[in-house]
Amino acid sequence: MLRTPTGGAGFGTAAGDRLVSIGTVLTQLRDEFPEVTISKIRFLEAEGLVEPRRTASGYRKFSPQDVERLAQILRMQRDHYLPLKVIREHLDALARGEQVKLPAPGRRRDLVDPAEGAWEQDAESPTAARIGRAELLAAAEVAEAELLEWESYGLISETDGGGYDPEAVTVARLIADLGRFGLEPRHLRSVKAAADREAGLIEQVVAPLRRHRNPQTRAHAEATAQELAAQSVRLHAALVRSALGIRSQ
Repeated sequence: MLRTPTGGAGFGTAAGDRLVSIGTVLTQLRDEFPEVTISKIRFLEAEGLVEPRRTASGYRKFSPQDVERLAQILRMQRDHYLPLKVIREHLDALARGEQVKLPAPGRRRDLVDPAEGAWEQDAESPTAARIGRAELLAAAEVAEAELLEWESYGLISETDGGGYDPEAVTVARLIADLGRFGLEPRHLRSVKAAADREAGLIEQVVAPLRRHRNPQTRAHAEATAQELAAQSVRLHAALVRSALGIRSQ
């Protein structure tokens, strides 16, 4: 049986079998999960991880079992940083009465499925370290002159501590690929500016989590940022396809 912040039998036991609104669910969860939001609950519903009932007017109504399930999902994210796909598999296994072995707490994993556009990178992985200029040029298979031009337009830059973030390799390869279609670095400045604005919005969301007194909540901030970044990428791609009249395949 799932624990509660006060050590009781579960989130839904006090309310019996009474269905509650999403606002009540938020209140019940926030003692243990201060970072949870209504948008987060709706996102988990959209991903098929929880299925609240709907009234004739379309309002969501959650059972005690729904609230328990949400708490379980949030713990798997917070304590084990599991992708949603893996969480869904674990929940399905538990529903079948199977035992589930979770990874040790504290290892950073993504909250969303890497196939959906997110990263899957362990905090202890060597790829998380900065790379040097020569490594970047070799990994991206670009020339020094190209890198200098991209840096002059602000598309790639060194970190404050020197060296480059590993993501710079992906950026460099994509810039080179776009260049083969005639898109020059000056054309991509608007793309970089849009990315910076999106990063600023995400930072506004995770900044309170990073300042929270609960160390687990602070550790959760990075994974939350990854989830938001992945969803932002998906939204951007969908908007571009829509503007071009291209249907998703």
